[in-house]
Amino acid sequence: MRILVIEDDRTTRDYILRGLQEEGHVADLCRNGRDGLIIAQTNDFDVLVVDRMLPDLDGLSLVRTLRASKNMTPAIFLTALGGVDDRIEGLNAGGDDYLVRPFAFGE
Repeated sequence: MRILVIEDDRTTRDYILRGLQEEGHVADLCRNGRDGLIIAQTNDFDVLVVDRMLPDLDGLSLVRTLRASKNMTPAIFLTALGGVDDRIEGLNAGGDDYLVRPFAFGE
């Protein structure tokens, strides 16, 4: 699978990338929402892993923009915002799943 990881936290980003690569996936990285949106719109990915709190463009806006442009690449939010309302907001924005940090890589 080709996966785009849009994450600004270095520790989390390194953990995700290492785990995905160990599982045999190709993982591309973006550190802010604006660049992540451009990369997601101009390349083909099997899935997006998106943080909600990103510089330049937040993850919710990023996924909403993709969905509005008919980009239906599956998007998984991976974030520290774990309240019920946060999860509902992420799914309503077009997220296909919502994982809260800390998380186990097997999730």
